[in-house]
Amino acid sequence: MDLGLTGQVALVAAASRGLGKAAALAMAKFARSEQIRATADEIRKETGADVLAIQGDVTQASDIERAVRETLETYGQIDILIANAGGPRPGEFLDLTPSDWEEAFQLTLMSAVRLCYAVIPHMIERGSGSIVASEAYLVKEPAGRLMLSNSLRLAVIGMMKTLANELGPKGIRVNTINPGWTWTDRVQHLMADRAQANATSPDAEAKKITNMIPLGRMGTVEEYGKTIAWLASPAASFIHGHALMFDGGIIKAAL
Repeated sequence: MDLGLTGQVALVAAASRGLGKAAALAMAKFARSEQIRATADEIRKETGADVLAIQGDVTQASDIERAVRETLETYGQIDILIANAGGPRPGEFLDLTPSDWEEAFQLTLMSAVRLCYAVIPHMIERGSGSIVASEAYLVKEPAGRLMLSNSLRLAVIGMMKTLANELGPKGIRVNTINPGWTWTDRVQHLMADRAQANATSPDAEAKKITNMIPLGRMGTVEEYGKTIAWLASPAASFIHGHALMFDGGIIKAAL
């Protein structure tokens, strides 16, 4: 299926590994890790795409502004924005401190806010664009030991839903993708955290989760990459203001 991405320029945040890297296999990106250079080389070799690797920190407004500026200087346009960031630290409420909340606020909510401020004026000027925020299935059902993610990702959903109303008439689509358990380094870390809290093993904790997923397994980063590329692309041209669940059926609510 042709997604209509030929000639499109995408800015993918936090794309050196995990879900951001999966999205960047179809789209251009920046991330703060030194690993971004190796990721860019890997994507070039695998896809033949023109990839601009920009090292930066999505919690820093100056880094976001620089990434947008360098992308525009190189390509002259940004058609797609993938607002992505690593997850905040796990823990129950009393495990966390106010400074943990401040750090998570900057990472989870304000990174998306700043990315949108940096890119939306350019998209409005062009009269087109597609924005996708990558959040989590937690916006439908909070998970244990993820107090910060459970709380702050809902704020991003509220912002994106409101932006969809504001930007749709200007030719800009706005959506979110909400992955469930998808096997990444972040999930390995969470399994280790749960194993320590429950005096079990990471494998045992992972088994508990897969037993709750109707498909009987976690998702793969390749599946996620294909899905977010479709959602962001012109192939999904009438999908707008939507919160797409990528969860293998773990959320069983009717709506």
